[in-house]
Amino acid sequence: MKKISLLGSTGSIGVQTLDVIRSHKDQFELVAMSFGRNIDLGIKQIHEFMPKLVSVESEEVANKLLKDLPSGVKLVSGKDGLMEVATDEYSSLLVNAVMGSVGLQPTLAAIESGKDIAIANKETLVTAGHLVTEAAEKHGVELIPIDSEHSAIYQCLEGDVQKEVSKLILTASGGSFRDRSREDLQDVTVAQALNHPNWQMGAKITIDSATMMNKGLEVIEARWLFTIPYEKIEVILHKESIIHSMVEYIDGSVLAHLGNPDMRVPIQYALSKPKRLDLVGGKALNLWEIGSLHFQKPDFDRYRCLSLAFEAGKTGGTAPTVLNAANEVAVDAFLQGKIRFLQIEDLVERALQEHTVIPSPTLEEIITVDEWTRKQVVTYMS
Repeated sequence: MKKISLLGSTGSIGVQTLDVIRSHKDQFELVAMSFGRNIDLGIKQIHEFMPKLVSVESEEVANKLLKDLPSGVKLVSGKDGLMEVATDEYSSLLVNAVMGSVGLQPTLAAIESGKDIAIANKETLVTAGHLVTEAAEKHGVELIPIDSEHSAIYQCLEGDVQKEVSKLILTASGGSFRDRSREDLQDVTVAQALNHPNWQMGAKITIDSATMMNKGLEVIEARWLFTIPYEKIEVILHKESIIHSMVEYIDGSVLAHLGNPDMRVPIQYALSKPKRLDLVGGKALNLWEIGSLHFQKPDFDRYRCLSLAFEAGKTGGTAPTVLNAANEVAVDAFLQGKIRFLQIEDLVERALQEHTVIPSPTLEEIITVDEWTRKQVVTYMS
């Protein structure tokens, strides 16, 4: 029985993680969890899974939750509560499914406590990849990817010598506006941007998919997860989202991971590896039903966010921290109707241009730069 702690239980990845645990109660047990403000869903999850420890966003949320809390469940809140869930004494694996840079410090704390990390929170590696990977190596813990693309690469690399890898190929659906030109994007709405053709995801990641920033963040994440230079990471547009990513070897062989779009597949593998389990309610891939698969090279002028991410990654230091923080603020502003869609990339680019990069930042410097960036982007919009 593998004991699991989960950060972000009410988000898209968190809900699907619990679905995997629910389907394999003989394999997994949820012992600690966190969520933000979604009390209605959170209390249902608590009653079903009965974790020993629960953390919520604030003391205010905790007070509202108390009257419905089952006996024997410890309730904590805020940043300290998040850290307590990340370092709880009961579990051996932390699933980091929170959105944004808030996942960084709990992840580092969990690594120091000796837990393996199943990571869906790409911002953790984007903002502080060097610190996270160094800590994981120091404490002998594994970073197991949950993103479908990185899980695909992870599985294709299993048992192979990394020096034989020629390049990693990340596939991208192209998002909600993949068939539109830049001229067509001037006045697109939030509702249109949230209408992803292949995946059901949270709002922020769906917007990132539409701008291709999500793929850019995944490129930076891949660099740290697989210790590979950016020159050996390629992005290719693949509308069907059937091939989740590929690894090309020096002999010209390409290994690809295929499957229907279902995030429970990489989540379940992260929890069960190296063993594979039946995917309850999953649909088998019948290629004859798909008929054909399509691929094309991305236009970096069309997808400026993807270009900015490659540039920030190659620059290194605090540049990816600025990229991520600026994007989070800009996407939130778009979702609130404060800016237009194409202004997201403008705000990110301006923040990068006005930042003086720190080459090898400490955790404290990363936190400071993150805060500076968020304040700067707000001033750009005022």
